[in-house]
Amino acid sequence: MNQIELRNASFQYPNGFLANDDLNLIVRRGERVAIVGQNGAGKTTAVKMMNGLHKPCKGDVLVEGRNTKDYTTAQIARQVGYVFQNPDDQIFNQTVHAEIAYMPKYYKMDEKEVEKRVREVAELLEIEAYLKMNPFEIPYVTRKFVTIAAILATKPQYIILDEPTAGQDLTGIKVLTRVLEELEKKEIGVVTITHDMEFAANHFERVVAMANKQIIKDGNVRDIFSDDDILRQSKIKRPGIGQIADSIGLGKDILNAREFVTRYKEVMAS
Repeated sequence: MNQIELRNASFQYPNGFLANDDLNLIVRRGERVAIVGQNGAGKTTAVKMMNGLHKPCKGDVLVEGRNTKDYTTAQIARQVGYVFQNPDDQIFNQTVHAEIAYMPKYYKMDEKEVEKRVREVAELLEIEAYLKMNPFEIPYVTRKFVTIAAILATKPQYIILDEPTAGQDLTGIKVLTRVLEELEKKEIGVVTITHDMEFAANHFERVVAMANKQIIKDGNVRDIFSDDDILRQSKIKRPGIGQIADSIGLGKDILNAREFVTRYKEVMAS
């Protein structure tokens, strides 16, 4: 089965804190899923169960039919790559090239294949100019692209992006947009945790809202952002343009500027 499945999955930390309670979720290859909710809702713990960093204390997590309880994190990570929110928590090599090449070498790929993968992902993320540099000497937002490149070099079936737009400017968002499009072409599943509602609205058709350690709604992005009760429970807001549209009576379902203009023209013409 080409999917990740959380089946009645719960996770409790050693200190007794229950972070996830009875989660049921399926993410299929090639799908984009944004997970939203306030800090402490259980988002990060949930995605860490998807790649084996956490093993559920109750229920199961299945990756392409394999139960994560039966495999090491390293084995699962080859299929489900995880990009940390803070790149400094992930990077440990002395050059960008070495950072990207590390996992392909770990998996004992030949040098020609390693080099090919490094060049491909560096071009995709527009970081070719930094390959010989120490990653801690380049801008923070560029380091985030280094960590994405390092995961993509392993060619996973799924990739988890934790707050990928944090600190990014418009140029960075354009790069991320192109990366998402390329991953979709290759049928790589994408799961993102984000507080950037514009990013979620513009790039994800499916949104999972979490609150109080549970999934409270899993649905179409428009349905999520037009549901006042879900927004209240998960303590998130509509995208900025959606807030403006709602405040002037254009409706609760506007996701972007194009839709705003279209609806405004319709209202003015009526």
